[in-house]
Amino acid sequence: MSNSIRPSTIIAATVGTLVTGFVAYALYFDHKRQVDPEFRKALKRESRREARIAKTQAEAQGAQQKQAIKSAIQSAKDDGFPTDVEEKEAFFMSEVARGESFCQDGSNQVEAALCFYKALKVYPQPSDLISIYDKTVPKPVLDILAEMIAADPSINVGPFGGSEEGSQHGIDD
Repeated sequence: MSNSIRPSTIIAATVGTLVTGFVAYALYFDHKRQVDPEFRKALKRESRREARIAKTQAEAQGAQQKQAIKSAIQSAKDDGFPTDVEEKEAFFMSEVARGESFCQDGSNQVEAALCFYKALKVYPQPSDLISIYDKTVPKPVLDILAEMIAADPSINVGPFGGSEEGSQHGIDD
């Protein structure tokens, strides 16, 4: 018989040493946090700095998304919308299908919302379609679509939409 150490013993000793080191560090960190006021202040400063960075990044992302929405709306307006009834129906069906496929793969929410927006532009009763979207479209895409609708006063979504009636009564002013 040889006097060699088994691999399982070496692994157990290594794991035990690592766990002991981690527990010792956790105890040291907790003690330092409780006792040292400068350490607590440094932790608070770091936490505030990270929160400020996260807030700035979220604002930048929101601004970037708003810019993407504006450019998507402008692109859709530049492309134009069909005027013939049959063309409108085919356009509506294709855009809804494209929007649903974008929603299913989840890759580009702005593009999905743009498809639903285009379909809404050619639909004869947008307020009815919005109530359908509300039940079927995922919330993040629906939120982007709401921003698109808000940015386009030509869509009449009922008494609160961008209709000319509201402007005549001083609602949109």
